[in-house]
Amino acid sequence: MTPVRTTTEVFAASGLTQAEVERLRLVLEDWQLLADLGFCDLVMWVCLDEGWVAVAHARPMTGPMAFVDDMIGRHAFDDLREVIDAAADAGQCIDADGLEGTTKVAAVPVRLGGRTVGVVTRHQPGGRDRSTSPLERTYGELTDMLSEMLVRGEWPSASAPTGQRRGAPRVADGVIQLDERGEVLFASPNAVSAMRRLGHDGQILGAVLAQAIGGLPRLDGPLDEGLAIVVMGRAAWRAEVTAGGQAATLRALPLTRGGARQGAIVLIRDISDLRHRDEEVLSKDQTIREIHHRVKNNLQTVAALLRMQGRRVEDGEGRQALREAERRVGVIAMVYETLSTGFSEEADFDEIAVRGLRGVIEVARTQGSLDSRVEGSFGWMGPNEATSVALILSELIQNAVEHGVPDGGAIVVRAERTAADGEDILRVSITDDGAGLPAGFRPSRAGLGTRIVTSMVQDLRGTIRWEDNPQGGTTVRFSARLRQRS
Repeated sequence: MTPVRTTTEVFAASGLTQAEVERLRLVLEDWQLLADLGFCDLVMWVCLDEGWVAVAHARPMTGPMAFVDDMIGRHAFDDLREVIDAAADAGQCIDADGLEGTTKVAAVPVRLGGRTVGVVTRHQPGGRDRSTSPLERTYGELTDMLSEMLVRGEWPSASAPTGQRRGAPRVADGVIQLDERGEVLFASPNAVSAMRRLGHDGQILGAVLAQAIGGLPRLDGPLDEGLAIVVMGRAAWRAEVTAGGQAATLRALPLTRGGARQGAIVLIRDISDLRHRDEEVLSKDQTIREIHHRVKNNLQTVAALLRMQGRRVEDGEGRQALREAERRVGVIAMVYETLSTGFSEEADFDEIAVRGLRGVIEVARTQGSLDSRVEGSFGWMGPNEATSVALILSELIQNAVEHGVPDGGAIVVRAERTAADGEDILRVSITDDGAGLPAGFRPSRAGLGTRIVTSMVQDLRGTIRWEDNPQGGTTVRFSARLRQRS
């Protein structure tokens, strides 16, 4: 069985120029509008050496589909091929009836520079025996108008806001048809409902949409600068309007013939629920940042109290213990400071690592100069993981400065993060070019800092080891298992 070719593969085999492919891709970005208005499947065909091959397939979201199986990569069957050939040669829309289980087929050529570069076929499903309603008649007329605009290259426009972006209005949300003066010729039931929710209580049909929108009671805030253009249907653009706590987004599509505007389609969607959810998310983000900010401030207060207490203690182990406690609290405060200034619940640890290394170097008491750098990337971490890794780094760098290179030297921090089994493995090494490990060194019998590091590495389900470098100095390597970013 021959494997089905993808859209990209069919385009690559078509021999079309880059500009021609871009024209076809522009059609694909917005052709869902045509499928929904026409209650039909759309298939785009390009000509290869072996004949017409389907490069894309869209189904309507407003009614039943004509094809269950996807058509991408398939060849046009004989009857359909004749219709496609006729449309491509004539450079105009061609209609046909009763082809392979559909009640109606239309072939719409896509042209560029006077040449047909592809053909879009519209397929209405069989068995549609219901009487044609005003909505269906209007949608059918709009479908034919858009198809003719497609042939003439007047739709879609490269400057139009196409695509299925969040909040973008669709045919099923509400359709309003305007004449060239901006008067409403037709409004779907959903469009009428959207206008009602905004506060419009008059007749929509026959009204000037710009006046209906402008006369809404309790318009909230400054109007969208593009709203006037949209509600008059003068340009392919989007705008939003808010009234009485309700919000709607509108998208205009001018209907043209030979460059002359004959009216417009305006899609309208009630986005009040979306706006409310966005506000909830924003409020949540602001609350989280405020919490991180307060934690940072409280930790800095604790560090200041330890500093003040240390000044009242005579030189010795007590003052040194308070100084180390102040440094550790400061490291945790630095993590929460990073969290409080971003828009994520995670922190970019590369920034924390560089700041932490510089902080230790700046206050280090050494006889000579220190050269330090961070290589590789730590990636993003949540607050708990970032706090633990920051404390581990701080302790190991402090030990390297005090015991490895007290007379000056170099310290290099290297980080590597890889994914494995649903987790991220972080591997870090801290290398100095000092005198090496003291004779008989055993981590289990070392000081408080080393015991803190060992305990935290175990909490992160990692390992740690100290080793002498062959060329001199010490390297400490530790690993940690971190949660993967979603």
